[in-house]
This record gives sequence, structure tokens and C-alpha cells, in this order.
Amino acid sequence: MKRCAGTRRSFALLLIVGFLALSPASAYAVELSVFAAASMTESMNRVAEAYRAIVPEVTIVYNFDSSGTLKTQIEQGADCDLFISAGQKQMNELDITADPAVNKGGLNFVREGTRFNIVSNQVVLIVPKGQNKRGIADFRDVTTDKVALVALGNSDVPVGQYSEEIYRNLGLWDQLKEMNRITYCSNVKEVLSQVAAGAVDCGIVYGTDAASAADKVDVVAQAPKGSHRPIVYPAGVMRATQKPVEAIAFAKYLQSPECVAIFERHGFSKPGE
Repeated sequence: MKRCAGTRRSFALLLIVGFLALSPASAYAVELSVFAAASMTESMNRVAEAYRAIVPEVTIVYNFDSSGTLKTQIEQGADCDLFISAGQKQMNELDITADPAVNKGGLNFVREGTRFNIVSNQVVLIVPKGQNKRGIADFRDVTTDKVALVALGNSDVPVGQYSEEIYRNLGLWDQLKEMNRITYCSNVKEVLSQVAAGAVDCGIVYGTDAASAADKVDVVAQAPKGSHRPIVYPAGVMRATQKPVEAIAFAKYLQSPECVAIFERHGFSKPGE
């Protein structure tokens, strides 16, 4: 414990000394605008609290939403210092170094050398807490008479894209769409809310979202192994930031052992695990 506290103090000291060397001493109170996938709401709020304790001069201001919505806002000129997406696609579409087949517009919003993978997640099927009388227990059950309505993310939302990928790999996507039983949601938190309220029989969310609402939903299945791409969240500082020193420092902090521990407590795992 002493070693950990000492490490944090040293880290904070280095940050503050670096900031003061590059910033006007008389005006050192900074707000960082961080756009983050909705599924990171709980963990990133905890990160902001921890960061505030060691670098009180910096206030983190979040914009939580679906990664597709956040990407569009950034494209349209929204003030964003650092972006965390729930999928590589949305970050690639903003990164000039990404495959041109993905970044078709040649967009160049990500500051060179600042992109990194922050966490991994999993996809789960959830039902309202204590209300699984029909015995939903498998992703395949969504196309049976056990389910009348299922909540999925929209096609521009990473969790929706993973959901479609799962059902395509199961050979059930076309059948599911034709059954007219999908309620589409704008982000993963909306899917979670629909299930928690009992408005649908089940829904597909990230494992971390299910864990954050364990008193309202039950996890009945994990996505079949190999049914979707690994869920890895990329992060990157934006080229347009007017606070590059502070933004890069916060990005480094997100990779620290302290933040790794916070993410793991909220159900995330290290990238690649």
C-alpha cells in the first residue's frame, strides 16, 4: 500500500510540474472534455474522482453516448479533447493512419501517437430481474416462442453491431429481422433500461452494463465463443484539442495500474484478455 501511494504521489507531482512548466501559472484551472462510450459511464466517473484527488487543477467533463453518436459529434466540430470508443470502427473512421477502406473520408481527427487500447468487454444476454418465466437461456432463444420482444442497439452503435454479428454467425439474423420482434435502442444504456423496466423480454448488452444493474437484470447467457470480434475499446487524444499537455497526461493516467484496477472492478478486462 505504501508503494502504491508513493507511486501516485510521484505521478501527480510529475504531472503538475510538467503542466506548470507549459501552462500560465496564473490561469491553471483546466476542464478536459472526454467523449466516452456509454458503457463506460460508471467506471469513468470513478476514474474522474480518483484523478481529481491527485490532480485537482484538472476537471474531467464527460459526454457519454453511443460511439457512433460521439464520432458524428466530433466530425461536426464538437469540443472534444479525448475520445474513447466501444469499437475500433468508430475510432478508425477518425484516424488517418487507419485502413482507407474504413476511413473512407480520409479524416484526420486523432493526434498522432496517442491512440491506445484501454479495456476489453464481453457481450451478454439479459432478462428483467427475477422475470424469466419463459426460461430464456441462450442467444438462440430469441428466435423461439420464448421471446416476443428483444432490445438491441441500433446498427450505428457498437453493441448493436456486435449483436448483428453474433446472429449472422449463428445464421439467425435474417430470420430475427423478419420476425419483427426487435426494439432498437440508441445506445447500450437504453437497451439496459428497456430490459430493467420489463418493456422487453430480453436484451443484449455488455457484461459491464449488466454488472452495473445486477439488482435490476439477470444475465442468462454469454455470447457464443467466436461469434463476434473481440470487444476492445480504443482511446485517443484529438488533434483539435487546445489542451494537449493535460489531455495526454490524462490518457497516460488511464493506462496506470490504479485505473486498470478501477476498470477491472467494473467488469472490464485488459485489452486482449
